[in-house]
Amino acid sequence: MNASLPEAWHEPPVLPTIRQNEVHVWLADLDVPALAAGQLAASLGAEESIQANRFRFPVHRKRFIARRGVLRLVLGRYLGIEPAALEFRRSTYGKPFLGDRHGPELRFNCSHSGNLALLAVTRGREVGVDIERVKPDFSDDEIPERFFAPREAAMLRALPARQQREAFFELWVRKEAYVKARGMGLSLALDSFEVPLGDDEPVVSLRAGQDSGEDGRWTMTALRPAPSHPAALVVEGMACTLRRWKWSLD
Repeated sequence: MNASLPEAWHEPPVLPTIRQNEVHVWLADLDVPALAAGQLAASLGAEESIQANRFRFPVHRKRFIARRGVLRLVLGRYLGIEPAALEFRRSTYGKPFLGDRHGPELRFNCSHSGNLALLAVTRGREVGVDIERVKPDFSDDEIPERFFAPREAAMLRALPARQQREAFFELWVRKEAYVKARGMGLSLALDSFEVPLGDDEPVVSLRAGQDSGEDGRWTMTALRPAPSHPAALVVEGMACTLRRWKWSLD
């Protein structure tokens, strides 16, 4: 397993625009200064504010406020409206989407791990993103055999023991990103489809396993936003131009 270096994430335009053939992924550090946290908190809706206050530990509360605030600020820039004015809905399986009054074109998906968050934005196509920190205390038990397709588990076990922990998380984020793109939640079993392992082909067309009607419909891109933080993007369709933006409150 080749542990790739983090990619370059660029300063975004003040007013970002996104074309049909593009997917934008935003990287945000959720440990923001107190002043920025206050600005982000002011953009939250009533339900989000209630949810924030349910967190027991301040660090988790602040990171929740930051990721919800960043989501609102970024989407507000694309739509040209105030962040606090955004309305969100959830599908039957829990996938969030923008309310009807914002139009059906702009789609998004989010993921976070520790202080880092990713936000993927597309126009007119479904998208899923996932990020995880490689946990040093991950135990080598039968989790791959329980959750991965047999060939994936075999690929993982064929690696040297010292590489298996990171390879596990590489596979995990790729599978989670696909599940999130499909928007089917826990009804889509992780062992019902396969994703590639390794960085030789960072952009691939996924095979959907038992659901052959989905074959070739989805494209996966491996990401490395930070050391020990593998991530993956899955987007509907082919030939998308990926742009990586680094969020800041400026």
